[in-house]
Amino acid sequence: MQTINGLPAHVLLVHGVVVLVPLTALLLVLSALVPAVRRRLVWLVAALALVGTVLTPVTADAGETLAERFPSPSDALRTHIELGRSMVYFAVALLVIAVLVVATHLLELRGRPIGRGPAALLAILALVAGIAAGVLCYRVGDSGARAVWGVQSASAL
Repeated sequence: MQTINGLPAHVLLVHGVVVLVPLTALLLVLSALVPAVRRRLVWLVAALALVGTVLTPVTADAGETLAERFPSPSDALRTHIELGRSMVYFAVALLVIAVLVVATHLLELRGRPIGRGPAALLAILALVAGIAAGVLCYRVGDSGARAVWGVQSASAL
């Protein structure tokens, strides 16, 4: 996918990833930690994780297509491309943990809670993956902004 209404597709699609990945991470952590949140949001979290997992590689591919317009990319652009390529692994991690949270929810509905140990492990996995995905999403976005707009000093603001 190269363009949408004449604009580079990456420029438009990236907004979905920037919103979905951190939102999914936050809701996933809350769902893993708080059973009442899990009961209310489990299907929303699973849907967000699935959409984010599909949208992330589409956005990365559109970004690589856009990068082909620059025959000799800057170091900042190369950094952005490398970080962007790795984002899909973090989106998949969120999806896998969301599936585990759904499984936990379904077991609870059947009166078979998973126990404190597995619940704690699930919460830790969600927390680690959520923080990692959020941090990487920030780093990818920051490196993209630096590649496009350059570095501004704080005194220039």
